[in-house]
Amino acid sequence: MNIRQDTGRNRLDDAARAGWLYYVAGNTQDQIAAKLGVSRQTAQRLVSLAVSEGLIKVRVDHPIANCLDLAARLKARFALDLVEVVPSDPSSTSTTLGVAEAAAAEIERRLRSTEPIVMAIGTGRTLKAAIEQLPSMECPQHKLVSLTGNISPDGSAAFYNVIFTMADRIKARSFPMPLAVIASSPEEREMLLSQPMIQPTLALAARADVTFIGIGDLGPKAPLYEDGFISEAELKALQKAGAVAEIVGWAYDREGRLIEGITNDRVASAPLPSREKSLVIALAMGERKVPGILAAATRRLINGLITDERTAEALLEA
Repeated sequence: MNIRQDTGRNRLDDAARAGWLYYVAGNTQDQIAAKLGVSRQTAQRLVSLAVSEGLIKVRVDHPIANCLDLAARLKARFALDLVEVVPSDPSSTSTTLGVAEAAAAEIERRLRSTEPIVMAIGTGRTLKAAIEQLPSMECPQHKLVSLTGNISPDGSAAFYNVIFTMADRIKARSFPMPLAVIASSPEEREMLLSQPMIQPTLALAARADVTFIGIGDLGPKAPLYEDGFISEAELKALQKAGAVAEIVGWAYDREGRLIEGITNDRVASAPLPSREKSLVIALAMGERKVPGILAAATRRLINGLITDERTAEALLEA
């Protein structure tokens, strides 16, 4: 596909979204402009384009209409502040396709703000894929802060820690956590987190305006285990204790409650920022992640979600 065709398709996506917001959700053009991050004139043109292209009939005649409906239902059921649902590719087994691109667009939109913000970043495959989609930008007004350590058990840099890649791409000040992801003991964890160079990073993370995190499942192919951060015995102990997923290393059960002990008393990650004062957006899709997403949304570990159609439908059926 050439650039011109791709741009045209994106334009129709925007038009379909604007048309749905106007004709189905009952938004005004001013509200549409605010939600899409465009001018009122552009919002008006997008609504007109939706009509002229035949996207608007009795319903929005475009695949994205189902995504918008699913997003609205998820938002209402779990009292989420932001939900984005992307189309699913029935033939794809990817756990990042579509979600990474949508996340990149959301991250870029927030970074375009001239008002300084603090953006907290987790880790994981989906987040890494999203960061790789970001264009080069100049964002010296913003601060990036990592929620988790960047050192693997063998002393190397954690492969899916994205803070340095992102900071280089958008030219913003970054505040990494130069720690092991999981300390060797609770005592070592307390000692590490009490260091003077770490305290300002923890304080900055606590007041993040927006946070982007992944959700890792704790099944047989758990990322924490496959990437060498926990042992097979620790994984089995977490599973026995009822853990279904983790966010920046913090393992939790089907009710969204943190597991006591095992690895949680050694996790050197920052706590998640307040969901009452800021936006914590999870990027997650796939059958294996449904229990973790469901628990995180129900317990309000997150208040934002970017996922795909199949995952959204599974969440609504659970």
